[in-house]
Amino acid sequence: MILIHCPYCDEKRPEIEFANAGQAHVVRPVDPSTYDDAQWEAFLFIRANPRGRHHERWRHIHGCGRFFNAVRDTVTDKFEATYKAGKPRR
Repeated sequence: MILIHCPYCDEKRPEIEFANAGQAHVVRPVDPSTYDDAQWEAFLFIRANPRGRHHERWRHIHGCGRFFNAVRDTVTDKFEATYKAGKPRR
């Protein structure tokens, strides 16, 4: 069983309490009206899928319900760090 630290509850809980919410630190368009269809496709659907260290958003669905960011190794599934949403990338 994988234990994930929730930075808001300040507890390590089983992975079944959490849901992955995709890539973290996605930069939103400054002026969305200037985007054409190809740019919107890339923004909405194309995400990094690295082998190794990856920054992700997670939600503690069966706890506080809040979103947070995590650094996880996609090869070993080990969480290196978790930190509150809105904080700079670690």
